[in-house]
Amino acid sequence: MGNVDSGILFKSICLFVLVHVPSCFGVSLVDIADLERSREKGWNDIGGAYIIYLLNVDQRMIGKKMLTVFPPAYNRAHTIGRTYESLCRQTCQDFEWLVIDDGSSDHTKELVEGWIKENKIPIRYIYQNNQGMHGAHNTAYRNIHTELNTCIDSDDYMPDDAVEKIISFWNQYGSDKYAGFIGLDRADSGDIIGTVFPENVKETTLLGYYEHGGKGDKKLVYRTDVITKYPEYPIFDGEKYVGLAYKYYLIDQDYTLLTCNDVFCIVEYQTDGSSMNMYKQYWRNPKGFVFYRKVRMRLVSSYKRRFIECVHYVSSSIIAKNISFIKESPCKWTTLMALPGGILLYCLIRYKVKRTAYMNIKGLL
Repeated sequence: MGNVDSGILFKSICLFVLVHVPSCFGVSLVDIADLERSREKGWNDIGGAYIIYLLNVDQRMIGKKMLTVFPPAYNRAHTIGRTYESLCRQTCQDFEWLVIDDGSSDHTKELVEGWIKENKIPIRYIYQNNQGMHGAHNTAYRNIHTELNTCIDSDDYMPDDAVEKIISFWNQYGSDKYAGFIGLDRADSGDIIGTVFPENVKETTLLGYYEHGGKGDKKLVYRTDVITKYPEYPIFDGEKYVGLAYKYYLIDQDYTLLTCNDVFCIVEYQTDGSSMNMYKQYWRNPKGFVFYRKVRMRLVSSYKRRFIECVHYVSSSIIAKNISFIKESPCKWTTLMALPGGILLYCLIRYKVKRTAYMNIKGLL
């Protein structure tokens, strides 16, 4: 090994020791400026990701926390401040905030650095090359060390007592039998997103909840030891989307989730967010959707739902230019029957995407 390689190895070992050992003893960690200078030299840019840790973190702040709140952030400097402020107001501070910066080109990093220096709440910051929401979740799960975790998007925020309710609920009802629990989202207007849980339904699976008529986004709180033992989301070259429910549906095969009718998150859907741009997502990420639909085909219980998945599978396969999609389908006969619907859906997606692009060019959107 040459001198350069030896130097890189030595610096990497030093970085690991500086970052991980002090936190066990409650002493200060790596100075941000030093870490940034190191990043610029290239030796801590491993796999496109690097970490900025808290200054002056002691064991009370991070060593014994029960919950990790993590936001995948991509150019959300204009909204993430509201998330931060809501965390500072929490009536229970038994959490850490793990910010996954998914390749932002705005001033997200500078904002988080400033909040780290304020030292109001424990924060860890990880920057990575842009991989999409699912890639940010992969990175988060690799770096969470608390018992529980939940994703609060960087354009959403938490009610002031949300952390207190999460921890209290789990302490009262949680056990190894459950993967975690599901709470509610609500809009800024005060309206609950979707449906609440019936009083007689104390536990469910995520897939089962929606198959039995449940509606709307929900806030998921998972045990970290459970969610990290299932496969990571796959990353497809040139694509930025795989349905997050993929991992949750795998967990459903082995565990149930407790239900809780408390609000854990207040949401605001951004006009440039994935929820508001599904046709564009379908067009840009066909391989991710093909993968997701194949998983869903195997897991859904009703034939109607399986047929719908096959329709989507056909349309995404056409967009991906995969001529072997029938052979690769786990439900070949249903896929054959879904061909006409899949072709029509492909045409609709193509029309919507091209129409949106045309209106953007003309300045109508």
